[in-house]
Amino acid sequence: MRIAELAARHPRIGLDSNLFIYIFEGSALAGVLRPVFQLIEDGAIQAVLASLGLTEVLTGPARARDAAVFEGYAAELQSIPNLRVVPLDVETAIDAGWMRSESMSIGDAVHLATARRAGATAFLTNDGRLRSRPGLEVIRIADLVEA
Repeated sequence: MRIAELAARHPRIGLDSNLFIYIFEGSALAGVLRPVFQLIEDGAIQAVLASLGLTEVLTGPARARDAAVFEGYAAELQSIPNLRVVPLDVETAIDAGWMRSESMSIGDAVHLATARRAGATAFLTNDGRLRSRPGLEVIRIADLVEA
């Protein structure tokens, strides 16, 4: 799938926390992700992130006891235009519980359930273990590269 096709097919997408880590740490995958984040910032795609994602992204700087990086990441995550951080609610927790019964980690289940509940039709990740669900297509970074 090409990045332009992503925007055309999925006006709202869920984002896995690992994508932000790649961008912030300057991973080789950041080059693939920058056009996606540009589409989000420009409003061509609306994005959602489970509030759990904040915790996951901020854990690395917290473990390193790097308060400046921690605060910088937190501020950046909260300032991305057209990115909505979605808190866990009862309905999402119930949906995540059902997904978790399929041997999925609680974090992955919360991410997918949050994206689906927030109206996303796709979830962008680098996690090869995640599978599409009814109403939610899982798209891997590699899918954007290979298209």
